[in-house]
Amino acid sequence: MRGPLSAHVVCTAIRDDIVSGVLPPGSRLIEEMLAGRYGVSRVPVREALRTLQSEGFVVIRHHAGACVAEPTEREAADALDIRALLEPLGAARAAARRTAAHIKVLRGVVRLGRERARHGHSAELRQLDGWFHETLAQASGSTGLAALLTQVRRKIDWMYAVESPARDERSWEEHGAVLDAVSRGDAERARALMAAHIERSRPAYRLRPVVPGPAVRDSKQTVNTARERN
Repeated sequence: MRGPLSAHVVCTAIRDDIVSGVLPPGSRLIEEMLAGRYGVSRVPVREALRTLQSEGFVVIRHHAGACVAEPTEREAADALDIRALLEPLGAARAAARRTAAHIKVLRGVVRLGRERARHGHSAELRQLDGWFHETLAQASGSTGLAALLTQVRRKIDWMYAVESPARDERSWEEHGAVLDAVSRGDAERARALMAAHIERSRPAYRLRPVVPGPAVRDSKQTVNTARERN
């Protein structure tokens, strides 16, 4: 007998396949086929699709069924702007609410990030960057804020490719400065440093070119260019 956990697991699996491009924008999402793919009944698939619709990854239309959303350039730009608003707030909250365990984990991640950046191991830095920002969000002590930040980061991962920056070492020095402010409980400095860090990282983000799957389309302009946002 499958309970709510099954729907959560299926939702995560479908979202991961959307973000990774296994299910490209416009792809039809047929419940029966998804149930077979993930080895579950259609009930958790239906629940998962409703959740993904609320998150903006899926579009469900009457008489047409579900398909992977096709984000517009404006929606992609908005995701970066929303992150720029929420991440500094999360850093400020973390400075006020972090625990010793959070600081220990963050220090470990920053230490690894600095080491990998120094030795040019760029392939590992994306995951370490994600761990840093995720742990910082958890340290904010706000479940709602952490969930919003996670959702925004997933959408950015879906819409954008991140170029391997020449500033890897500087980026991890910025992470370390944010951590120092958080560990000292300096909320305003943590907020300012995180805002500056996000702004400096923007040029590394490039819109992913879309290779649509079989789609149920509407008239929206989809993200199909790799030009830098002005």
